[in-house]
Amino acid sequence: MLPLSQEDNELINQLNRHPDIKDRVKSIVSIANNDGDGIVTADEAESRVIEEVRRMGNEVLTGWAESRVEKAGEALPSEEKTVRSGKKKICWHSTFGEIDVIEQEYRQPGKRFRPFSESAGITCRGCSLPLQRVVTDFGADHSFGRVPEKLKEHYGITLSASTVRAVTQTHAQHIYDRRKAERIEEQPAVTGRDCVIAETDGSMVPIVVTDKNAEDRRKGKKYSWKEARLCFAHIPGETTLKFGAEFQEGVDEAGKNLFDCACRAGFGVGTYLHSVGDGAPWIYGQIEKQFGDQGNYLIDFYHVCEYLEAAATACSEKNGAKAWSNRQKALLKEGRVEEVKESLKPHLEPEETEDQHAPVRSCLRYLHNRPGQFDYLGAQARGLPIGSGEIESAHRYIIQERLKIAGAWWTPENARIMLALRVDRADGYWEKYWDNIKRAA
Repeated sequence: MLPLSQEDNELINQLNRHPDIKDRVKSIVSIANNDGDGIVTADEAESRVIEEVRRMGNEVLTGWAESRVEKAGEALPSEEKTVRSGKKKICWHSTFGEIDVIEQEYRQPGKRFRPFSESAGITCRGCSLPLQRVVTDFGADHSFGRVPEKLKEHYGITLSASTVRAVTQTHAQHIYDRRKAERIEEQPAVTGRDCVIAETDGSMVPIVVTDKNAEDRRKGKKYSWKEARLCFAHIPGETTLKFGAEFQEGVDEAGKNLFDCACRAGFGVGTYLHSVGDGAPWIYGQIEKQFGDQGNYLIDFYHVCEYLEAAATACSEKNGAKAWSNRQKALLKEGRVEEVKESLKPHLEPEETEDQHAPVRSCLRYLHNRPGQFDYLGAQARGLPIGSGEIESAHRYIIQERLKIAGAWWTPENARIMLALRVDRADGYWEKYWDNIKRAA
């Protein structure tokens, strides 16, 4: 056997000072050497390694904490007025489980302090930053009540649903505040990309408001559905989208978010902005307000087709409704909107007929009230979309997958910040957010 080097001897001495870690290293090496542990399959080996690494991680963090407790006390200035004031147990949650150590508390006139806790950035029963990231990741996608099960399954640790909620919503609030502070509200004074596609639309979210003055808070709750507005922008042909969202802050706020998305996507001097929507007046109004002459708004083709199909039966011969509606759709795509209007006029219902029973009148009014918003011919010539399927799809995977899960009811404040969290992840800022926190620590 070769003699041990100085480095080997130093490693052995260090392991001897931490017998628990030494035993864990022996177990891991034993698995690597396949020393008769009865491990046959790769799955068994992997499961054993995961368990050993979890235990070793806990032991290493405990050893580090105990060492830091001693050094933190030694680093205190020798002042007569600083005296020991007993020992206290402190514990915190990590991705390797709960870590607990006994630390020395000190007293000075008018205050007590714990040098280890303060220098290590630890609060009793708190969560480490790596664990906060895990919890927020799960909390962004799953109900707070289900996250503890997933933490137990994937990390072998136990946290309460209330802790999960607090951690997730704390970071959601930080993200909401940061997005507000960093939002672009002035057009860049540089030449932008040739074209930017931007869409926005609303989706209903379940909201609960509690009457704080009610004697019984359980009976003072009001449930309703409120609109959350989502938007995005991207360059034609590119799949990277820039997202924005607002909840119950007004259409101007939604417009500012859309402008911010467009600027981050490449909107600037000389950019043509193409927007598609369902005909809601607020959308067109914000396109005009935020982008002026550079913006063009197009009514979703499939949305206007619903009006045509509803009017088709009244405007056609028996069994000719489909052929009639197909003809009108073709005219729209050819830019012949006036011909479509003329085909509707002979079939208008009497004035006394209620709107809900007057599909022809509704269709004609819809076309008449939105001049210049049916240029499908121009959009297709540019290779631009004439439908708003992208934003409708985004509603499903950003808003509905989390904020509309079964049994979920949100306060307006929590809906707002959770929406910001979901949008930030979709926007690709997740990694940057945690990197910034680590640098600021």
